[in-house]
Amino acid sequence: MYDPQQLFARLEALDIPQRTVEHPAVFTVEEAKALRGNLPGHHIKNLFLRNKKEEMWLVVALEDRAVDLKRLGEALGAGRLSFGSPERLRRHLGVEPGSVTPFALINDDARVVRLALDRGLAEGGPVNAHPLVNTMTTAVAAADLLRFFEATGHAPCWLDFPI
Repeated sequence: MYDPQQLFARLEALDIPQRTVEHPAVFTVEEAKALRGNLPGHHIKNLFLRNKKEEMWLVVALEDRAVDLKRLGEALGAGRLSFGSPERLRRHLGVEPGSVTPFALINDDARVVRLALDRGLAEGGPVNAHPLVNTMTTAVAAADLLRFFEATGHAPCWLDFPI
């Protein structure tokens, strides 16, 4: 599993510029808003979800979007969704609860986690996400984040929120 420094090296190898700031650990959107300071761009929330067939999704949405899991499951054709366990999160994405991030797809070599993105992320400034730990925030251009997903073999499913 990658650590933040290895992630930064991979971003550099992909020629993806990034800006990272350190801050106290944050576990919720509200804590992030209070502690992140003035970071321009999109701020996100990340949901690690599974269904009864044990299929998994990483859902990345703008931080203030409402997410209805029942409607989201229907939109993804996944049926009923629930949150993945901490053990499943560690095993497949290599991060701890509170540190779920789109960058964790770097750890999903088997490509078993599906990616669903809020269409709103394609508009505007950089996307701010944890670099595998919740004590830092890393900003990359939205187009570069898409290149990162391509490099990890994760094609996004675009969704229109709120769902």
